[in-house]
Amino acid sequence: MPRMIDLIRSSTANSSVMQTAARGALSIPPQEMIEILVYLATQTKIFAERARLTLAGWDETTSRTAAADPSTPKEVLAYMITPGNLRPTLLPSLLENPAVPEKSLVELAASASRYMVETLVKSPRINQSKAILTALSSNPHLNPAQSSAVAEKLSSLASAAISEAESKLASADAANAAELGDLAAQKPGSPETGSDHVPEEVVTAYLTEHAAEISAEADKPFHPIGGMDELPSSSPALHLEDGHAEAKTEAVASSAAQGAAAAAKKAPAKKVHLSTEEQRGSALQKIAKLDIKGRIQLAMKGTKEERSILIRDGTKIVALAVLESPKITDGEVEKFASQKNVLEAVLRGITMKRRFIKQYAILRNLTFNPRTPIDVSLGLIKHLLTADLRNLTGNKEVSDTVRKLAMRMFRQKMESPGK
Repeated sequence: MPRMIDLIRSSTANSSVMQTAARGALSIPPQEMIEILVYLATQTKIFAERARLTLAGWDETTSRTAAADPSTPKEVLAYMITPGNLRPTLLPSLLENPAVPEKSLVELAASASRYMVETLVKSPRINQSKAILTALSSNPHLNPAQSSAVAEKLSSLASAAISEAESKLASADAANAAELGDLAAQKPGSPETGSDHVPEEVVTAYLTEHAAEISAEADKPFHPIGGMDELPSSSPALHLEDGHAEAKTEAVASSAAQGAAAAAKKAPAKKVHLSTEEQRGSALQKIAKLDIKGRIQLAMKGTKEERSILIRDGTKIVALAVLESPKITDGEVEKFASQKNVLEAVLRGITMKRRFIKQYAILRNLTFNPRTPIDVSLGLIKHLLTADLRNLTGNKEVSDTVRKLAMRMFRQKMESPGK
């Protein structure tokens, strides 16, 4: 025998049954009755208002049971957690129900009323989620004590994430070192031993590890974050079609491919002198012609100029390849850490490299960069020197949460002797 909800969904129930259902007066189990009421409230016009009124006054014990049960239909939970329908007494049960999506709680946290905020800040699930806490930190109904508590929780979560990442990186570094040692033992006579040489194995490993992402993004052309307007004045070289510009590009590409010896032999006949801006224009031309695999290889094996362009690639897997380049310097990363025209994933990726995050200048630039994800900034603030903490409190570009935590830590350091 079909359930009543199935009959109603298939429009086989008559009008009298529908009216009785909208009043919640059918002789069926309470949980199924709630499911029918939600369906009428969201999927019908004639019975929607009556069903909503019935749900608003539905037995609290039964409603709380449904709100806490992971097996409750997702449509019912979605209705219950929607701000316009949410009954405050059901909120604690909904917050801890793993079947309620985190996305719904993020939306709720940003706009919850003052009464709901009190419940949110006490929720174990909320206090374990960076995404929800970040949304909650922007809620205008937070009082100073609650705002400070949320900031501390975010900082604690970020610190724990960094510690875990460092532990994983340490293991990965040891494994990589052993692997590179094996490669060196296998190729004792390799002529390519300079610091500018990038082993093909490194590039191949990256391409293999991210094969799925590369395949998904295969058709994406080069598109820099911030757009072409932020490129230097020489960027029109991207669109030049005259033979002179094309010849310069081919000469640079040929020189890089054939190596120093070949270039030296051909220098008397084809030597081309390009200014810094012309070199950048040629690099842009070269990058614009490459597919995603070509840009990844160039990100790891190319020049400093090419890395400075590709770090802004809107395709995440390409931009992150720049950070994997054995040729990249701390000075380059210091500059990247302060850029606002890079993906947030790039700034987060910098913190995942122990070599980079140990550099104080990089750490400071990340903290002062408004583009840096807030949970990353909160985790780094505790490492700032007193003078930088003071300067951060006055940085209007970063979020209020970051400034408030910087102010609290600045005061703590000023009050602590020897700091």
